[in-house]
Amino acid sequence: MTLTLLPKKTISKNFQPTGWLRYLSFSVDHKVIGLQYLVCGFFFYFVGGALAGMIRTELVSPMSDFMSRENYNEVLTLHGTIMIFLWIVPVVNGAFGNYLIPFYVGARDMAFPRLNAVAFWLIPPAGLLLISSYFITGAAQSGWTAYPPLSLTTPATGQIIWILSVLLLGGSSIFGGVNFIATIIKLRRPGLTLMQMPMYCWAMLGTSILVVLSTPVLAGTLILLSFDIVAHTGFFNPSLGGNVVVYQHLFWFYSHPAVYIMVLPVFGLVSEILPVHARKPLFGYTSMVYSIMTIVVLGLVVWAHHMFTSGTPPWMRLFFTIATSFIAVPTGIKFFNWLATLWAGKIALNSAMFFSCAFILHFVFGGITGVALAQVPFDVHVHDTYFVVGHFHYIVYGGSVFIIFASIYHWYPKFTGRLLNEKLGKIHFFLTLIGFNLCFAPQHWLGLNGMPRRVAEYDSQFTLINQVSSVGALLMAISTLPFLWNVIVSAFNGEIAGNNPWKAFTPEWLTTSPPPVENWKGVAPHVEEPYGYGLYT
Repeated sequence: MTLTLLPKKTISKNFQPTGWLRYLSFSVDHKVIGLQYLVCGFFFYFVGGALAGMIRTELVSPMSDFMSRENYNEVLTLHGTIMIFLWIVPVVNGAFGNYLIPFYVGARDMAFPRLNAVAFWLIPPAGLLLISSYFITGAAQSGWTAYPPLSLTTPATGQIIWILSVLLLGGSSIFGGVNFIATIIKLRRPGLTLMQMPMYCWAMLGTSILVVLSTPVLAGTLILLSFDIVAHTGFFNPSLGGNVVVYQHLFWFYSHPAVYIMVLPVFGLVSEILPVHARKPLFGYTSMVYSIMTIVVLGLVVWAHHMFTSGTPPWMRLFFTIATSFIAVPTGIKFFNWLATLWAGKIALNSAMFFSCAFILHFVFGGITGVALAQVPFDVHVHDTYFVVGHFHYIVYGGSVFIIFASIYHWYPKFTGRLLNEKLGKIHFFLTLIGFNLCFAPQHWLGLNGMPRRVAEYDSQFTLINQVSSVGALLMAISTLPFLWNVIVSAFNGEIAGNNPWKAFTPEWLTTSPPPVENWKGVAPHVEEPYGYGLYT
């Protein structure tokens, strides 16, 4: 019997899906993988949003009358885990990173295309495993932080499924981080220097360094926690001599950099959007590069400000207060860079710009409350209250999610060749803006007046403010309807965009929209001034 091998081109032609089937396949095209990340992330965003709706429905009244306390703990745990690990991190890193980075460095694809596909295909089973626990065994009830001894005493099956899911997602992040570092460092087209790269490349390089350094620490910590649950070891179990504070140190060594893993790519994305729609060069390119890399360094040495109420000694409190306050400096540099980019520009009042400007306002407010929380006396007062919930959501929703929407309005023509409807986009923006601030701004007042977070029942004096917050959450949910309608209808009937509707100079716009399989027909363009607005026009 003779085995005849088909030529490589014949195999590719006969077995590689085309059209929309590409997005359901194990594709190695970075653009397909980027859109797979994006669609998958939005699926989990809607799941996490539905869970947030359940939380706000429960909190309309002071008593547990919508769901039981145990069920509330499950919903709260799933909401936090899904929104961080299955929505924001995969989208701002995996979706836009995969789609844009090869364009920006002049490559045909990522450095390790198959590893890239594996990184994505770890996410759907991890997410479905996590969600299925709610219906089959009962989900974890210890919050997205999984602090022992609570995580050791709640139902073990749900907690183990949570750990397995997060380990899969962590593996996906590590694979992606290694791939981004290799692509940016080694696959740049000849002649393209590091200081000529678009800012998003620097943001993703810094993010990937954080991912590769900090995620393995979380993975090891959760494996030890699983040993405590399954094998009854005593790493973190205080009844067996374990130390719960050590768990907190290990957990936050990853989970505070995780904030920058969510936010640094956003800094890069907004730095790509503002110059285009303001028709001005990005102000202070070099200072932005150094500020991003400074955040990478400082982001690894500020974790213990989450632990000021965990019996940390005074010297440790002092060190982490100073380090956390210092990290506001490079962040502030970027804020002024963005304002200077907008100053005297020919600003286009479109949806991408509206969401980007709202991001700047929200992130500044979240940063101010973050500096306040870095001060020990204030943090001790509000640590376990709704003040922290309000601060956190101004950073990750007012920051990351607003720029995800801005990026979709900006790059949708590149994905599909069609423009989104601006009227629907502005309806989406104003509903989101009003709903977001109505939901989360009052939570700072709740925290200052002593309402604890992560509880289903509260003092009746907080009823009205919680009802206002829930109305804001409802508006945020409603805001997704015009967005979804816009995205779906415009894909078929939207205005034809042309190859470069924004007249941008960055490399992804210097090819067709949508791009060909290997990005360009011919040699990749060499762009020395990706923000040369006003220099050439």
